[in-house]
Amino acid sequence: FFWVARMAMMGLELTGKSPFSVVYLHGLVRAADNTKMSKTKGNVVDPLDTVAEYGADALRYSLLTGVTPGQDVPLNMEKVNTNRNFANKLWNCAKFVTDNALKGLDAEGREALAPAGPMGRAELDALPLAERYIVSKCHALVEEVTHDLEAYQLGEAGRKIYDFLWDDYADWYIEVSKTRLYEGLGGTPASAAQAQRVLVYVLDACLRLLHPFMPYVTEHLWHHLPRAPGSDAATVLMLSDWPQMEGAGGALPTDDDAVAAFASIQAIVRGIRNARAEYAVDLGKKIAATVVVEGDALRDHVRAEIASIVSLARLDPAATEVAAAGAGAGDAVNLVVQDGVDVVLPLSGLVDPEKERARLQKQGEKLAKEIEKLAGRLGQAGFVDKAPAAVVEKARKELAEMEEQAAKITTSLAAL
Repeated sequence: FFWVARMAMMGLELTGKSPFSVVYLHGLVRAADNTKMSKTKGNVVDPLDTVAEYGADALRYSLLTGVTPGQDVPLNMEKVNTNRNFANKLWNCAKFVTDNALKGLDAEGREALAPAGPMGRAELDALPLAERYIVSKCHALVEEVTHDLEAYQLGEAGRKIYDFLWDDYADWYIEVSKTRLYEGLGGTPASAAQAQRVLVYVLDACLRLLHPFMPYVTEHLWHHLPRAPGSDAATVLMLSDWPQMEGAGGALPTDDDAVAAFASIQAIVRGIRNARAEYAVDLGKKIAATVVVEGDALRDHVRAEIASIVSLARLDPAATEVAAAGAGAGDAVNLVVQDGVDVVLPLSGLVDPEKERARLQKQGEKLAKEIEKLAGRLGQAGFVDKAPAAVVEKARKELAEMEEQAAKITTSLAAL
């Protein structure tokens, strides 16, 4: 602050002009434990050593996203390592797009996928649900990041890009795109072409948004994406256009209905995954499922994306169906996903009754011994009277938890 004040006063005094139009003051970069770095304490972080171990992009991104107005910036190496992993994730996403999704395309086919500018409303509306979802989320991200950067909310902008790339693009859309790209998962030449277009378009936009935070890896990856002859590929990413429409405030089209519909599909997949985990279903085992949807429009969306649901939730395609309200089965697990959406999973597909009964009985016997032991301790007057109150309370809580677990096992055995 004092350096800025001195420069401003000297500039006004000697030239009559302010040397700065905008000054951004951030907090002091501190050690991981939030103490001031000092050679005496030996807690100084050498940026050159950090760059050598984690990379310049990881360090730069950590510092930028660690900025909170009015607070100092603790430099934690665990955070820097996490952001290096993010750079690796971005690299793997780009590798999937260039080496898998675009594999087999000739130079003309790759050039046809080169983004010529932001996607318009007509093209967005013609895409399938998952593609409309990811493009809409990408366009919303552009608006939010642009607003945050203009407001100097650098950390918030960087975190939003991270969340979108890792959660929406990598974890969801890339996995869904495989059902479009690969014939064995239900893909067709038409669906593959749409997925290729969207994969390249969204990744290109994200690299442009992320470039101020991670200039080196984004620059390298950007030049591996399709570029049309005579475009700005001959220059550098730093000089490329920001992904916004010209005029009308640069607003990009979005489809809120597609985002809401795909969120329902995500909830269906999460519900089935949670059920698989709860019943300890083998990862490689495919199970049957009936998706019960009340609304006609949402039911049509679910039917159109059933291949994605089957792939993401590891379902048996021959035993998976989408039905109207009222469909279901008696001996099954009923998952309430959201209002108007249920999933029915036949119990026979989730567990082997004999193996599950043996597992539960063994677990119940072990739990019964622990309950008897802990109840015995709590029944001794000497323990309750002499032990510290915190220890006694902890033991009582443990007993209550074990009794609750035992009750659940009894219920599960009865259901079998």
